[in-house]
Amino acid sequence: MLIKNRVRELRAIHKLTQEDLAEKVNVTRQTIAAIEKQDYIPSLLLGLNICEVFEVKMEELFWLGGENIEK
Repeated sequence: MLIKNRVRELRAIHKLTQEDLAEKVNVTRQTIAAIEKQDYIPSLLLGLNICEVFEVKMEELFWLGGENIEK
């Protein structure tokens, strides 16, 4: 299963760049880009920190969806 997310969407709504969000949650811009492309599954702590920035619940930001191509 893949973990889908709304990071890019919520980042745009909040008018944050990837760099802005990265600074707020103490990671690199590349980490935010990888999360948005669903190439990286964030830790629980990072996921909660991102939720805190956007003031949303975890299930509003991340959810299970679709089959993973690499089985």
